[in-house]
Amino acid sequence: QVQLVESGGGWVHPGGSLRLSCAASGRTSATNTMAWFRQAPGKEREFVAGIKWTDRATYNADSVKGRFTIFRDVAKPTVYLQMNSLEPEDTAVYYCAAAWSLVHIPTMRQAYNYWGQGTQVTVSS
Repeated sequence: QVQLVESGGGWVHPGGSLRLSCAASGRTSATNTMAWFRQAPGKEREFVAGIKWTDRATYNADSVKGRFTIFRDVAKPTVYLQMNSLEPEDTAVYYCAAAWSLVHIPTMRQAYNYWGQGTQVTVSS
């Protein structure tokens, strides 16, 4: 089993920044891909960004390109999501997820086996 614990959510004004963290523990060798998803009230859970543990390859959803950056610290092991220029539309519960994937970085939630409990991000004036 792999355990994922998110932290760093909160409330921020539009245009502000937040950094989310996802600490992984347990049998992390069973995973090679980490990702962030988010779910707003009344909406489906959607892919935000993903990263490979080994080669640091990343992929971001179009809605966050140029604003969000995903990166990882293999030694900890922890994955981060740096969110800049936040907009009210970014308000959601953000989830960390892990998977073993033979494809580059999957964007479908069904590809991910392990999930964190989620952390709330609210962007509002």
